Amino acid sequence: MAVIEFALNLSEAGYLGSFNWRRQAFAVGAFWQPIFAGAMTPLYPGQKLFMLVTYAFLHGGILHLAINSVILLSLGKFAASRIGAARTLLLLFLSAVGGGLAFGLLSHSSGPMIGASGAVFGLLGLWQAWDYRMRKDAGLPVRPVITGILGLAAANLVFFVILSGGLAWEAHLGGWLVGWFSVRLLAIRNNYI
Repeated sequence: MAVIEFALNLSEAGYLGSFNWRRQAFAVGAFWQPIFAGAMTPLYPGQKLFMLVTYAFLHGGILHLAINSVILLSLGKFAASRIGAARTLLLLFLSAVGGGLAFGLLSHSSGPMIGASGAVFGLLGLWQAWDYRMRKDAGLPVRPVITGILGLAAANLVFFVILSGGLAWEAHLGGWLVGWFSVRLLAIRNNYI
């Protein structure tokens, strides 16, 4: 993700290739709901399938990349310590696909959807599901988990409004659901460290 964003930034600054690399990258790699819905012709064979993953590698700038990367690194390291690197990568892949599918099914946007937030929300869903399971197994109240989930939903609503609809909440929801429901499939240890 960082290499792609760095190349796109160098292109925009005039140091690499042509100025419209970002636009070209978005055309072939972003998630386009009209292509998913069959209302627009794909640019290449398999785009409808590939864009379920490729969108997660594209970002709208350094800040967008930084936010997603910090969360991916933090929660990814935590997840990998519990389920291993291979299962963490599988979760990230499935969460990106889940985010793309949810966006494709729920959104009516004609613009491109980009960013690794479907994968990020997969890690958040997994983390919250672990917390819920640990609390339930220990007989502790699950209210803090429910409050956290509601807080996450409220934050999405606030950012959706602040960004004038420029937030793919559908991808966040799809990624989160994959993470939440993957907890039992990916768990290999019973400890809650």
